[in-house]
Amino acid sequence: MKHPLRLLQALTLFLAGTFGLFVFAGNLMDYDSNFQFVRHVLSMDTTFEGNALMWRAIESPVIHHIAYIGIIIAEGLFAALGVIGGVKLFRLRDASVAAYDKARIWGYAAYGLGFLIWFVGFIIVGSEWFAMWQSSIWNGKDTAMGISTLWAGFAVLLAMNEPAPVAESSK
Repeated sequence: MKHPLRLLQALTLFLAGTFGLFVFAGNLMDYDSNFQFVRHVLSMDTTFEGNALMWRAIESPVIHHIAYIGIIIAEGLFAALGVIGGVKLFRLRDASVAAYDKARIWGYAAYGLGFLIWFVGFIIVGSEWFAMWQSSIWNGKDTAMGISTLWAGFAVLLAMNEPAPVAESSK
């Protein structure tokens, strides 16, 4: 098989984008279910009783909707970057190193945005700032950690280069 690493890079990027597409579509098709998650996290209404961090709570429904729509837009952009980038990498799998490297920007953008959504958004902001970890119902920290770890690993995979071919006389 010619360029197996490039095929793997294209596939993982495309599948990451497909995941993002399913998340994006799910948030649009079942807006209220996932909106409730955002609403409860931001309002901190299911955190520990007597929580000294309640001053951080945001109870405005308008802000809840703005935050959720922002998440949906970011997930849609992540999906587009991943799917388009995966297709571009696949099409360039036999291209020069320079041409292939130029197309990797789609993957770096996708994984960077994915890391911002799931690590910064859900783990740092949601879990730590809004104490989402205290909720037995509305706690997505573990899921977000797994997704963040995956995007970081995929970004490392994307940065890898195939080894130079060994000359016939060296074998």
